Amino acid sequence: MIHHVWGLMAHPHREWKHIEGEHESATHMYASHVLLLATIPVVCAFIGTTTVGWGFGRSAVVTLSMVSALQLAILFYLAILGAIALMGLVVHRMAQRYPTHPDLNRCIVFAGYVATPMFLAGLVALYPMLWLCVLAGVAGLCYTGYLLYLGIPGFLGIDRKEGFIVSSSTLGIGVLVLEVLLAIAVLLWGYGAHLVY
Repeated sequence: MIHHVWGLMAHPHREWKHIEGEHESATHMYASHVLLLATIPVVCAFIGTTTVGWGFGRSAVVTLSMVSALQLAILFYLAILGAIALMGLVVHRMAQRYPTHPDLNRCIVFAGYVATPMFLAGLVALYPMLWLCVLAGVAGLCYTGYLLYLGIPGFLGIDRKEGFIVSSSTLGIGVLVLEVLLAIAVLLWGYGAHLVY
């Protein structure tokens, strides 16, 4: 798992070829990659909201109790896992237009690896300052887009021009999914104490 994280961040061209050659199942990828990396934003948000708290402008800082933060962490974790599966389904649907379309299993694996920078960006939730979280989220999204643009042509067996079109469409849908996930995260972590009780 760690070698793929490092490889995707340090030398993504080579790592995509290595990942494609493994023919990994979605179950194995979830167990060895997504389930572990998805804990980064969840655990960091749990620590940040229970110790530091969220501050929105000039309003008072909101900290959560351990019980409400744990409940919200579980919901947030499940939402992340669902978002990866949803993006795998999106890639699968986009791939139907091409003669060598991969199965749903491979598309979910691809989506899980593409999301790696977004998982790592979740580290900033340890100190949940709004501008810092936005900055890290944008950086993670940019690198996720880069991984998508690099990986899609080889993954679908198409040329770079067609890969750019598919990647752009997939990234657009992914941004919508991310916005929904972020809205859920803000509601859960920012106002969770009021929503749970």
